[in-house]
Amino acid sequence: MATSDERLRDLEAEASRTGRTLAEHDEQLQRFGEQQATAFGNTDSLAAAIGTVGDRTITQRLDAIERVLFALARAQGINPDDLD
Repeated sequence: MATSDERLRDLEAEASRTGRTLAEHDEQLQRFGEQQATAFGNTDSLAAAIGTVGDRTITQRLDAIERVLFALARAQGINPDDLD
């Protein structure tokens, strides 16, 4: 039968593990939030890149879209040059 000191140590160890797990989840949520903010910013940039009809030539709009998509890929840790 475990003594009260052993039970207390077990409870403290469990609390420590739980605290670390919660901190790790908090860090991960923060990273997700940052990635989401980047993605929404890139979406706004994409909308601005497309613009209105007649605003820019199709070539200019496609070039701008490509730059935004490359930036989005890099923000997600993907190197677009390696995809060929």
